[in-house]
Amino acid sequence: MKFYDVTDLAVRNLRESVFRNSLTTIGIAVGVASLVAMLSLGIGLQQLASRRLQKSGLFDTVVVTSRRDLRNFREQREDGPPPAESPALDEPARRKIEQIPGVVEAYPDIRFVTELRFDDKPHLTMVAGVPFSAKNNNDAFDGMQGSFFSSEAAPEVILQKSFAEELLGIKSKPGASNPDTNIAELAKPLLGKELTMRYAERTASPSASPTTTGPGDRGPGDAAAYSVVSRQQALKIVGVTDLDPDSMRGTARARVFLPLKLAQDLHIMQSNLRDTSASDSPSYTSLSVRVGNPNQVPAIEDAIKKMGFSAFSIVDATRSMRQFFAVLDGFLAIFGSLALAVASIGIVNTLVMAILERRREIGIMKALGASDADVRGLFFAEAGAMGLVGGAAGVTLGWALGRLINFAMNIYLERQHFPPAEIWSVPLWLVLSAIAFSIVVSLLSGLYPAARAARLDPVQALRYE
Repeated sequence: MKFYDVTDLAVRNLRESVFRNSLTTIGIAVGVASLVAMLSLGIGLQQLASRRLQKSGLFDTVVVTSRRDLRNFREQREDGPPPAESPALDEPARRKIEQIPGVVEAYPDIRFVTELRFDDKPHLTMVAGVPFSAKNNNDAFDGMQGSFFSSEAAPEVILQKSFAEELLGIKSKPGASNPDTNIAELAKPLLGKELTMRYAERTASPSASPTTTGPGDRGPGDAAAYSVVSRQQALKIVGVTDLDPDSMRGTARARVFLPLKLAQDLHIMQSNLRDTSASDSPSYTSLSVRVGNPNQVPAIEDAIKKMGFSAFSIVDATRSMRQFFAVLDGFLAIFGSLALAVASIGIVNTLVMAILERRREIGIMKALGASDADVRGLFFAEAGAMGLVGGAAGVTLGWALGRLINFAMNIYLERQHFPPAEIWSVPLWLVLSAIAFSIVVSLLSGLYPAARAARLDPVQALRYE
C-alpha cells in the first residue's frame, strides 16, 4: 500500500469513531499541555534570573582588589607574584587594566559613611559614587522617578527609596523601604531640593608633623603624608530609585548615589582604605571592570590575576545556579510527562478496541493481499495522527495557560508594588520538541495494537463475521 492510501484510510477510520478518538486526543493534549506548562515555567524563571543579572551589570563585571589587602588574612594561592610583592591598585594600574582587550571601562569603588543634612536635620548613611555609564547599564535606574545625573561631575544625588522615606520621616524597618509607599508620591516633595553633605577631605601635606598629619602619616617630613580637612558640599536631589544597584553588597549597600567623577574630585577620605597615602596617584580598595562580551569574562579575569591582582566575577558563582535550573527543569519535565504517560494508555485502549471492531475489515484487507507491514503501518498512522493533533492542541493549550498565569501573576505583583515580570517562556524548540515527543509516545503506544492487528488470521477473522 502507498503512503497516501495508508494515510487516507487512517483518517477515515479516525472519523468513524469521532467521540472516542477525540477523547483520546484530548488526553494527549492535556498531557502535552502539562509538559509545556512545566518546562516553560522553568525556562521562564531561568531567563528572568539571567535578564536581571545581565541588566544589573553583574554578568559582565569583574571585581578587582589588591592582593596586599588580603595577605594578613588568608593564604594566597593565585597565579602571580607573592602578596608582599604584588603591585598597588592605583591609577596607573587602573589604566593598564582598562587597556586589556575586551575591557570597556574600569572604575574605582568609592563609598563612604558620612552625614547629610536635609531641612537642618542630620542623617548618617552610606554614599557611593556611580559611573555615568550606569545610566544605560544598570536596571536600578530604569524605573526611577526624576532623572539621571546631568553630567559626570554634576553636584547631584540620587536617593534610594528607603533613605527618601527617612528624609520625609516615614518610618520603616531598618535597612528596608515600606512596600506600601508609592515612589512617585515619595519623590514629589524631594526632587529639586538640596542636601548638604559633610565629609572629610584628604589633602597632601608636603611636610608633616605628628600634630598635623592624619592616621596614615609615615613620619615627619614624609612627602606622602596627608591632612584631613572637614568640608561640605551642596547637592541637588535629581532622582529617587526603588531598586538598589548595590543589592549584592549586603550591609555595605549605599542609600545615596552621586556621580563617580564628582566623588573622585572631592578626594573624600574613605575609612576602608588600607593605603591612605595622598599622592598624585591615588590607591583604590577595589575596581569594577566592565567587559564588552560576558563570554570574555574568564579570559579577562585570568589576565588580571596574572598582573598580580585578585579578581572575582559573578560567572564563578553562577555555575551552581545553572546546575540548580538544570535539575529543576529535569524534575518539571518528569512531572509534566506523567500526564502524557497516562494519555498513552488511552491510545492503547482506543486502538485495541478498534481491532475488535474492525476484525472483518482487517481480514478482508489481508485476504486481498495486504501484508502484515501494511496493517501495522495503518495502525501506526492512526496513532501518529492522534499524537500530532494532540501535540499541536497541547502546545496551544499550554501556551494559553502560561499567558493566563503570567497575566494573573503580574496583577499580583502590581498590587504588591513590584515591577511586572515575564515568568513564562515557550521558545520554538520547546514547541517542536513537545509535538515530536507526543508523536513518538503515540507511536510507541501503538506498537502493541499494531502487532496484534498484524497477527490476525484472515480466515479466522472472516469466519466469526
